[in-house]
Amino acid sequence: MSQQPDGLTARRRFARSYERMSRREDTERFLTPLRREVTAQAHGRVLEIGAGNGLNFALYSPDKVTSVEAIEPDTAMLEYARERAAKASVPIHLIQTPVERLPFADESFESAVSTLVLCSVNDPRRGLREVWRVLKPGGVLLLVEHVRARGALAAAMQDIVTPLTRLFAGNCHWNRPTVQLAIEAGFKIEQRRDLVWSLLPFVVVQAVKEI
Repeated sequence: MSQQPDGLTARRRFARSYERMSRREDTERFLTPLRREVTAQAHGRVLEIGAGNGLNFALYSPDKVTSVEAIEPDTAMLEYARERAAKASVPIHLIQTPVERLPFADESFESAVSTLVLCSVNDPRRGLREVWRVLKPGGVLLLVEHVRARGALAAAMQDIVTPLTRLFAGNCHWNRPTVQLAIEAGFKIEQRRDLVWSLLPFVVVQAVKEI
């Protein structure tokens, strides 16, 4: 999750709230299978985008993943992520940086994973171009994200709600066309699965880096 512009106290408050929400039984029942679905497809050296409180770390397979470079800009979120990284079965290296400024060489990773992140980064276009840069040719981008609704009425409602979600939900944009942004960054969508709710549709996506 991206940093909020309200100072460390506000970020700590949001991180605590996010931790509680993400550990609720109904939230875990819905999201954990989706997290498992995308992390199961990760292989080699993995870039995790916006690691948040580290809920993906326990799900990576040591038979397929050699290491995970997990980026997260938020200091408060990193406090939770460090605890989970220490318990993971694959090496997790935490780096405090936004996705828009990745400190990695070109073509460094076989896989990139993003779960509920691209809604909240400041510049998703630049961030996705950076992910494209650091993936190897044929590298895979694995997403679980909520996206802009396809229906005109639902999309208009998202536009109305988004200023509030940006302020009170960690810069979360309900109206982002994330899949289209990935295509514009140079990714080819190999698989897409839509989970449709009126105002908060989710997608599960496997995309590859095309040259």
